[in-house]
Amino acid sequence: MIIHVAIDGVMEGALGLGLDVIDTASRLLRAGRAPHPRSARTLEQRVVSYDGKPVPSVQRRSLAVEGMLDLRSIKKGDVIVLPGVFATSDSSLERLLSRADVRRVVSLLPRAVRKGALVAASCSATFFLGAAGLLDGKRATTTWWLMPFFTRRFPRVELRADRMVIDSGGTITAGSAFAHADLMLAVVARVASPSLANLAARYLVLDSRASQAQYMVMEHLASYDPLLRTLEEFVTANIDRQVSLADLARAAGTSPRTLARKVEAGLGMTPLGLVQRVRVAHATHLLETTRLAVEEVAARVGYADSAAFRRIFRKHTGASPRGHAPERPDPR
Repeated sequence: MIIHVAIDGVMEGALGLGLDVIDTASRLLRAGRAPHPRSARTLEQRVVSYDGKPVPSVQRRSLAVEGMLDLRSIKKGDVIVLPGVFATSDSSLERLLSRADVRRVVSLLPRAVRKGALVAASCSATFFLGAAGLLDGKRATTTWWLMPFFTRRFPRVELRADRMVIDSGGTITAGSAFAHADLMLAVVARVASPSLANLAARYLVLDSRASQAQYMVMEHLASYDPLLRTLEEFVTANIDRQVSLADLARAAGTSPRTLARKVEAGLGMTPLGLVQRVRVAHATHLLETTRLAVEEVAARVGYADSAAFRRIFRKHTGASPRGHAPERPDPR
């Protein structure tokens, strides 16, 4: 049984995506398109709230539910799915986590896990798993713009916010609202089969997106951490030349080891990865706003080897530099 838990302010898109992915997988099974899982109950689903009452969405529309989150009905192998609530700041997350309905849901999660349930969450709902202590000592991800808040609040979690989905055994976490589709495909792969998850993704035209890195806005992240802002400014000022870890450490006024630890904790990447992200962001701007050749763009952002630039650009954006260049008029 897949149990979607809707709370006040839930994102309608995320909840709907979750329902659609499971429904599509279930229909494909019934049509004989994939091997049937061991339990016929595996892909049954329902939407509940903490008290069984209708829930207002983030758009303040009332969403009907099919009952309350009742621990007595949770069985081994069930999946509790938590779509996110939109949150952009420390204060909004504090308010969210202090609400009575959220505290009630958080208190039930460890007990559900002890009964053998899998807990899956995306976006701000990953904070519910953190608050429940379910992510301590584990790898997890969250939506990219909440990374600084997550690392401060849950220092015992190995955060990899560049990842779209992370399966850590008893928990699965995913990034922002539309990463909820990736989360649900991971659930289908776990409870049914990877082949069914792949088939459902093809029917729903969902591309494979292993990383959130291409969506990160460095300016947003840097605004919350003076160290990251200093590094971004230093890399930008030296965008056309190579900089070493020692250069970065000197600019930040710290040791290379401390710098590496802080960047990993804040961004889930190495200082070199940060440098690449800043360079790729500048390259993307040049590709989209000028008619410079890829080789010239590569040189302007510090890459003498255009082949290396292409590899790094694809790594961080999932596309080739040519795909970001504007169409040029046909000279004929």
